[in-house]
Amino acid sequence: MAGTARRPLLDRAGSITSGALAWIYAALLIVPLYYFIVSSFKTNEEIFESPLAFPSTWDFGNFTTAIDQADLVPAVANSALTTLGALVLTLLLALPASFALARSTGRLGKAVEGVFALGFLIPSFAALFPTFLLAALLGLFHTRAFVVLLLPATALPLSIVILTSFMRTIPRELEEAASMDGASALQVLRQVYLPICVPGIATVLLLNFLSFWNSYLYPLILIGPDTAQRTIQVALPTLKVDAGTDYGALMAGTLFTLLPVYLVYTVLQRQMQRALVSGAVKG
Repeated sequence: MAGTARRPLLDRAGSITSGALAWIYAALLIVPLYYFIVSSFKTNEEIFESPLAFPSTWDFGNFTTAIDQADLVPAVANSALTTLGALVLTLLLALPASFALARSTGRLGKAVEGVFALGFLIPSFAALFPTFLLAALLGLFHTRAFVVLLLPATALPLSIVILTSFMRTIPRELEEAASMDGASALQVLRQVYLPICVPGIATVLLLNFLSFWNSYLYPLILIGPDTAQRTIQVALPTLKVDAGTDYGALMAGTLFTLLPVYLVYTVLQRQMQRALVSGAVKG
């Protein structure tokens, strides 16, 4: 009886503890965002003297400075075009490859999947010099097009592993029924697999969007200083004042990079949660 009476107390204590930890974690996420927002309205002196206080005046001058000095409008457009092109190309390559690997049952399929998994072992900076030489050889150095072709290569290992694991959960009977009705392999992929794999596709889109949108090293090296093609991550560090970095304008410019991430996550988070619950993404 004592153990039975003690259980509600333990459950309540566990609920209170988990709730407190959740609020602490939420605060850890909210405080940096709050710091970014209030700092984008401050001068350098105000940022260092009172980092968490409200600004003395809510002046949008830092946003104007960021847009003008770093040419953020074309930079945001370049990042959007680069990210969108790389996402589309990644899906066009990953979906058929994952479909073939999910249907294969022999050793060759496992070997090919293992080759894709080896991509996790290659650091991105290790391929920088060969990539530089390849861009120069193809005549695509200092062009946005080469970055669009390169980014999917860095994302395919993870994308194929996630989508293959998700497609393997689909009952083979659905594919057999579609084949008996005369559907081709492409029709089976489009009409059977893709509708069921929406959570997995959303997960791949979200993870790759974060990677592509925040990419800095390769766009910096491959696109170079051309202000007409550089991405927003390359443009932001150019915000300077006479004595150093204009942190208020830098914070204002950083908000331009955070807003698309927030919007994309808001749209895709429900599908990603479904994928996590179903076990498609394994730790």
